Amino acid sequence: MEEARYADGTLKARGGRVDGELHGEWAFYRLDGSLMRSGAFDRGRQIGPWKTFHRDGSLVKATDFGV
Repeated sequence: MEEARYADGTLKARGGRVDGELHGEWAFYRLDGSLMRSGAFDRGRQIGPWKTFHRDGSLVKATDFGV
């Protein structure tokens, strides 16, 4: 599991990599710590359902990238 952080140390993203490419479940966060987007990658390619959220946690949109 890998983490990226903003300059102030707040979590920016968390997920895995395979051979240097994004792979597996990933989550991306705003500077205020709220979840912005989540979904999965298959060696750098978005797959399956991805969800984007408002700051209050409500769903903005869901997109299915298939397999």
